[in-house]
Formats: sequence, structure tokens, C-alpha cells
Amino acid sequence: MNRQLLGAFFLLAVTAGTQAAGSDVLDLTDDNFESTVSQHSILLVEFFAPWCGHCKKLAPEYEIAATKLKGTLSLAKVDCTANSNTCNKYGVSGYPTLKIFRDGEDSGSYDGPRTADGIVSTMKKQAGPASVDLRSVGEFEKFISDKDASVVGFFRDLYSGPHSEFLKAANTLRDNYRFAHTDEKELVDKYDSNGEGFVLFRPQHLANKFEDSSVTFPADEKITSSKIKKFIQDNIFGLCPHLTEDNKDLIQGKDLLVAYYDVDYEKNVKGTNYWRNRVMKVAKSFVDAGKKLNFAVANRKAFGHEVTEFGLDAGTGELPVVGIKTAKGEKYAMQEEFSRDGKALERFLQDYFDGKLKRYMKSEAIPESNDGPVKVVVAENFDEIVNDDSKDVLIEFYAPWCGHCKNLEPKYKELGEKLGDDPNIVIAKMDATANDVPSQYEVRGFPTIYFTPAGSKQKPKRYEGGREVSDFLSYLKKEATNPPVVKEDEKPKKKKKKEEL
Repeated sequence: MNRQLLGAFFLLAVTAGTQAAGSDVLDLTDDNFESTVSQHSILLVEFFAPWCGHCKKLAPEYEIAATKLKGTLSLAKVDCTANSNTCNKYGVSGYPTLKIFRDGEDSGSYDGPRTADGIVSTMKKQAGPASVDLRSVGEFEKFISDKDASVVGFFRDLYSGPHSEFLKAANTLRDNYRFAHTDEKELVDKYDSNGEGFVLFRPQHLANKFEDSSVTFPADEKITSSKIKKFIQDNIFGLCPHLTEDNKDLIQGKDLLVAYYDVDYEKNVKGTNYWRNRVMKVAKSFVDAGKKLNFAVANRKAFGHEVTEFGLDAGTGELPVVGIKTAKGEKYAMQEEFSRDGKALERFLQDYFDGKLKRYMKSEAIPESNDGPVKVVVAENFDEIVNDDSKDVLIEFYAPWCGHCKNLEPKYKELGEKLGDDPNIVIAKMDATANDVPSQYEVRGFPTIYFTPAGSKQKPKRYEGGREVSDFLSYLKKEATNPPVVKEDEKPKKKKKKEEL
């Protein structure tokens, strides 16, 4: 091979990004980043560090997604420990950071799911137009056969006022929902004879006898992007959706009952729907009676962490286990075994609506002695210590295995000792892995520290300051209800000089 040909191959590798053997993910560096991203109309880039645990967890999912998207769009990654110039330029401060680039320009953070299927689904929506133009009945039928729900607009006059509002909503909501539109006469006549409406088609594998498989936007309603958004959010999931890692952020956060069992819509659709239909039959009777509660089914293994949060068995078993989590974070576990006739679920729900259920709380035992400089908080004594309206409380949420928490421990103890004589300030800590954390405290990493002032317990403030004792004291001097009482360090006594004889 002559030198010119070797040089051409080298230039191609530098300008187009490289791929490790067996990988479909592009490896970008400071040298080839700008030239490579400019060659792609859309590109998802992961900024990572080799030592990052979350990056290691994402890596296999990212690889699978890249392979599935091959030929449609590309995924890339940048090792920030070796390419700091690029990472600094794009404001990367944590790992992994994922960004979407369009024609070489940073178009914003990727905030979608981090599973392979979730990445594929989200990026497909990002890659094409916000709303797909369907030109035939065949294209329409293929579009609505997807595993995700579909929103299709039917317009006799494309780019009319209603169609423009539809496109506006599609552009805003494209990250979460699939949109298409058509002016094909056969389709418009069948689905919206007025020629200026849209229909929400639920996934075909979730079809059931308890609700319609599609929902039409009211003909007497004026189409606006805000009304479209509300209509979709109110109807997209139906009576009892399949809760997954990819859609959980859209379903959770409200009063929700979940039945956990061997949900598998790829290998066992019939068996999955057998139990789902029993949940739906009971759910529909309560919803029709005006009761307010949302329902879902989820795979027991995939959501094993949630199952154990209810004190239920996350192991294998044919029968579903059931839990309710309210928007306030209160949890109720169904103790009676799920019955095929649905009667056990009926009794559980009736007791829930009658206020007869005992709230489940994951908690360590209350310490027999709690006189140390740092008060030990568990779920059972949280209200007594942290929600004491007469006290300011600084509380650390930690994990026993967390290295940063271990480093903080002696400084945090010293802080407690310095404030030991203050009757108005409590320094506290809680193992967030062994106790339920109240919903107003968002804990996603360790340690997470909050300040909860006296008289304002529903509005805790996240502490974002330094981790030295002096940093904490400076913060408390500004935020405490009363001036902190701080023990001063004892000064060493000076030795008297021996008198000369």
C-alpha cells in the first residue's frame, strides 16, 4: 500500500471519528470532535469518564442502541479524562452527560431514557420530522402498529390553522410521543370527517375490552397546542398502562397502584394480559364509581427495587404483588394473596378508599440512645426530630458504602460538637438506603444535605455549600432562625516561665 493511500486512511479516521473493534459507537477526541459532529444532521454524544459507575452501567445499553440505530443515525462518545478541551467547551460537569448535536451545533441535553430501547425510541423521534407525513393507508397502518402509542392528525387542508397548531404541539412533545399527519381522503373520511382533528391510537398489544383502543379529540373543541398536550397526557396511557423504565417518569409521581408480576410483552403477551385484565376489571369498577387512582402493571424483576420498598417479595412467583404509592410518597402494600377472581384486590382498594389501611414505612429501629452530637434519624422518628417546628435542622442523607459520606463523617461530627450547646439547632443524619425518605426531600446521590428551618418544615432547602466545618457554620449563621451558639475552641494554656533564682 503506497504512502498516499495510507495518508488518506489516516485523514479519514481523524476527521470522521473512530470506532473500536466490534463497536458501533464513534470515539471522538479533541482533534476530530468539531469536524465529525458537523458531518451529522443529528448525533447523540455521551461525555464520560472511565471510572464513572453510572457510565459503566450505561455503556452496554449505549452500544446496543448504536447497533440498532446503525444506518439511521449515529451515537458517539468522548472520554473527558483524555479530551478536556472539548468537555470544558460544552460545560460538562458531571458524568455521564448526553447531548444532542444538529449539524454540528449543540441543540441541548438529552433527557430521555437510558435503556437501549429508550434511546432508540427517543432518537428516532428526534431524527425525523416532529410529525411524519403519511402518504398512504399502508404507511398509516405501519405507523400505528408500533409498540408505543401514536397521535395522528387528519386534515383536509394541510398547513391550515388546526394543522399548524398540531405541528406546534408535535414539536414541543416529540421527546415523549409519536406524531404523524395525513390528508389522504380515505383516512380523513374514516377517522375525522370534519378534516381538522386528530386521534390517539394506543399500542395494539395493550388492546382490551375495558376501554377503546383509540380516542378522538372532541370535534367541538378548537384545536390549540395546549389543548392537544392536555388531551394526550389525559388519555395516552389509558386505564392500566405497562410501566417501564422508559415511561416511568410520565406515569409515576401521582397516586398510583402497580401490580408487579412477570410482565413480558415480547415472549408472553397472553399470560401478561391474563393478569392485567384482572387488574383492569377491578380498576374500572372503582374508576366508574368516581374513585381517583391511577393503575399500572410492571415487571417484578425489572422493578424489584420498588417491590422491596413496599416490603413485598421481589422474587419469582406467578401471582402479582400489589402496592400503592401516593403523590405524597405514602405507601400501602397489599398483604392478602392476589386472587384470580379479583376479590382480594377489591378488598384492598375498598380499604384504601375507606382509609383503613396502615401506611407501610421502611425504617430502621429507633436508636435506644441518641445523645451524640449528630442525631440519628430513621423513618419512624423523622417527624419527631426533623419536623419539630421549634428547631432548625441540618440533615445529611447518606449511604453506608459512600466514600464521600465517610470523608464527611468526622467533619460533620465536629460540627455537631461545636453546636452542642445550641438549643435551637439540630445536626442530624439518616441512612437513605435503609429508611423511607419523605417526598419533599429529593435524594439522588450521596451525601445529600438539607436545611429545614423552624416553622417551615414543608419547604426544606438543599444545602449546596462546601463540606468544611467553617462552611457549614457560615451557612447556618446566614440561614438559622436564631444566631447559632458555637463552642469556641479551647486555647492551650501558656506555660509560666520559671522564675530565676
